[in-house]
Amino acid sequence: MGKRDDLIALYASDLKEKCGMTPDMALLTKVTIGCGPSIYDADASTVAGTQESELETVKNNFLIKKLGLNDGPELMAAINEAIETYGSSNRNKYRAVFYYLLTKKFGKESVYS
Repeated sequence: MGKRDDLIALYASDLKEKCGMTPDMALLTKVTIGCGPSIYDADASTVAGTQESELETVKNNFLIKKLGLNDGPELMAAINEAIETYGSSNRNKYRAVFYYLLTKKFGKESVYS
C-alpha cells in the first residue's frame, strides 16, 4: 500500500471511531484524492475548527466552489455540525474526513462521480 492508501485507512478509522459512521470507501477515496497534495502536509491536512478564517476558507473553497452550494447561514451551520460530529475536543480533524462529512451532509456525492 502507498502513503495515500494508508491515509485513507486512517480516515476510515476516524469516521468509524470518532464520527460513529461506516464510510463509503469509494467516496472517501475520491474526496481524499480531491484534497490533492494537502493530505501529505501536516498543517494543511487538518482543519482548525476554532479558527474563523479556516472555517471561512472551508466554506468558500469547498462548499461554494467545489460543491457548488449557494452562500447562506446553513453553510456555517453545517460546518459547525461537522465539528460536533467529529468531536470538538478532537484536535486533529483531518481535512478529507471533514470534507467527506460535509459532502454527505449536503448529498453532493455526485460531485465526485
